[in-house]
Amino acid sequence: MDRLQFEVPVRIAPVPGQPVEQALDFLQTWPVRRKGPTYQAAFNACFGATVDIVETEDAWRAFMAFCRVSGLLARDMMVPRKRGGEARVLRA
Repeated sequence: MDRLQFEVPVRIAPVPGQPVEQALDFLQTWPVRRKGPTYQAAFNACFGATVDIVETEDAWRAFMAFCRVSGLLARDMMVPRKRGGEARVLRA
């Protein structure tokens, strides 16, 4: 294991308005050579959420899809089945 990698991911409580902005900041630093359609969909959705033309949940789903396709999503990430539904572990 890399010495700078946490053995167990640290989950933090979201601050209203912050998660979408943090996702957008992350996407803006993504290498140009690795930007594809899934990246663009996530970027557009996150940007749209910051200007209130995309629902935050839709931005979240687009960012999750980008992370899953890019191999960034933790294997033990809990995702809700639907709004207000129970959570389940995402299987890679």
